[in-house]
Amino acid sequence: MTEKRGKVKPMGERIRVGVVGAGGRMGKEVVKMVLQDQALELVAAVDRSAGEVDAGSLVGIAATGVMVKSDLVEALAAAKPDVIVDFTTPASVMENTVTAIQHGVRPVVGTTGLSVEQIEEIRSLCREKGIGAVIAPNFSIGAFLMMQFAKQAAKYLPNVEIIEYHGDQKLDAPSGTAVKTAELISEVREEHRQGNPNEEEKIEGSRGGYYNGFRIHSVRLPGIFAQQEVIFGGNGESLKIRHDSYERAGYMPGVNLAVKKVMQLQELVYDFEHLMD
Repeated sequence: MTEKRGKVKPMGERIRVGVVGAGGRMGKEVVKMVLQDQALELVAAVDRSAGEVDAGSLVGIAATGVMVKSDLVEALAAAKPDVIVDFTTPASVMENTVTAIQHGVRPVVGTTGLSVEQIEEIRSLCREKGIGAVIAPNFSIGAFLMMQFAKQAAKYLPNVEIIEYHGDQKLDAPSGTAVKTAELISEVREEHRQGNPNEEEKIEGSRGGYYNGFRIHSVRLPGIFAQQEVIFGGNGESLKIRHDSYERAGYMPGVNLAVKKVMQLQELVYDFEHLMD
């Protein structure tokens, strides 16, 4: 049976957090972040392949008393978290998110690849249940600033291209951050096709993906973590706005903020920018 949990948690009471994909590279960082914050309490850890082990062993620390479960529904029923944090895969994140909301649990989602239709379905379900959710393509504060600066620059330098770099194991292209950057730029830039109208691609795709008149290029190579450049061109000048992420711990301040902010919401918030004061 599902339940509706739209009530705001009393002041001073710790937020009960579950981590989905706890054995993954981002999931491990979330587990550590939750355990290091006295305002948060780790009550559930879900991973389909980690086996039934203590969550502490996944991140190389002492036992926490929280055993990893393979089934999300079982974990939600047993632990009753207030929030789940999900950094799994595009193939599973939609089901996980819907399951959490149906159980009255607020999802904080960092996995990219959700379609516009799926996001709207989540938005509708949040309204129905009266609880909040956060979906963000990037929880990095630096990436948020990069996107905001790019939006401002596009007002004055409308000729732009985006180049994003990730490791070769990333599943979606372009990245969610690149797509969100393109959306923000398009809010202030009238659509027009850039470049020579007679240009010809000698190799298909060499000019990158087409978005509202400009191009997005995705680089996938081993040894790269996550970087993005937004390049603007004008008469006799160019402007490059670049953000570099060096390790997953850099996303954790943003995830921490989202976990706390989502407790105050009664609807879906899409994108990290709406959580920043």
